[in-house]
Amino acid sequence: MTTTTGPVAAERAYTHTKARIISGELPGGTLVSEGAIGAELGISRTPVHEAFLLLSAEQLLELVSRKGAIVRPMTPTEAADVLAMRQGIESASAAQVFAAGGPGERFAELLTANLRLQRGHVAARDVPGFVAADDDFHALMVEASGNPVAMHFYDELRSRQQRLRNLLLRVDPATLESSYDDHRELADYFVCGEATRFTDALAAHLRRYQGAI
Repeated sequence: MTTTTGPVAAERAYTHTKARIISGELPGGTLVSEGAIGAELGISRTPVHEAFLLLSAEQLLELVSRKGAIVRPMTPTEAADVLAMRQGIESASAAQVFAAGGPGERFAELLTANLRLQRGHVAARDVPGFVAADDDFHALMVEASGNPVAMHFYDELRSRQQRLRNLLLRVDPATLESSYDDHRELADYFVCGEATRFTDALAAHLRRYQGAI
C-alpha cells in the first residue's frame, strides 16, 4: 500500500519534483502547485509542502504564499560559478592522479566502458541517458584521485551540473556528438597522463556550457 503522508511520501515528492526540475521538464519560471504534485503521486499536500521546503533550501524553488512555488531559473552567474567550481575540482583531482602515476587499469577500463555507453546514447539521441553517462564520466575521474574531499564537493554540485547539462543538450541536441568527442579526448589525456593537454581540453569542454543560459 502506498504511503500518502509522512517522511516516505515527502521523500517521494522531493525526488519526483527535483528530477523534473533538473531534467528541464519544469523549466525556470514555472509555477508548481502542491496540489498538482500531490495528485500526480497520490499523496496529501503536507508531504509535498515539506518537499518544497527542501527544494527551496537547495535554491531550486522559490516558495509563493498560498500558490505553491516557482521554479528558480538558472542564471548566467550561477552557471559560471558552477563551471568554475567544476573546473577547479576536476583539474585538482586530475593533478593528484597524474602525480600518483596515472589512474590505473581499473579506472581506464571504467572510462572506456562509459564511453561505449555514451556512444550508444548519442546514436539514439537519448539526452537523459547521455546526461547520466556524462555525469558518471566526470565523477569517475574525480573518484580516481582517491580524494574524499574532492568527491564530496563534486557530489554537492551534481544537481546543478545535471540541470546545466540538460539545458544545453535540450537547446541543441547536436551538442551530444561534440560532448562525446570531448570526452574521448579527455579520457585519452587522462589515461596517458598528459596533464597540460587534459587541463586545456577540460577548459574548452566546460566553455560549451556557457552558451546554455
